[in-house]
Amino acid sequence: MALLRFVLNVIWLVVAGFWLAVGYAVAGLICCVLIVTIPFGVASFRMANYALWPFGRTITKRSGAGAPSTVGNIIWLIVAGWWLTLGHIATAIGLAVTIIGIPMAWASLKMIPVALAPFGNEIVASERARDPWKF
Repeated sequence: MALLRFVLNVIWLVVAGFWLAVGYAVAGLICCVLIVTIPFGVASFRMANYALWPFGRTITKRSGAGAPSTVGNIIWLIVAGWWLTLGHIATAIGLAVTIIGIPMAWASLKMIPVALAPFGNEIVASERARDPWKF
């Protein structure tokens, strides 16, 4: 299973992951220019890391995320979230054309929740998401 994840991650990196990560990193750098938007930049860098190597990781709700996360997500959705979601949908459609691209398309679609609402979510290893007591 680990070998399959590794192979899928390498294919993903070559086909779509690198360019998605570059887009997220550029958005993060732009957000870090202003002090007020640094939390958006940090969230963008987290998503760039996830976009590079998505297989074997998943998104879970972070405990303790409250009203500030909700406000941040609303602002994020208006400014960047829907653009990123459209990018992930377009990437998924392009990848789903071939049989080998179907798992890659699924990876792009599973990134949509964190692209829409990065605050209050956490990217964890898939094994940890199944067993929250495992460290």
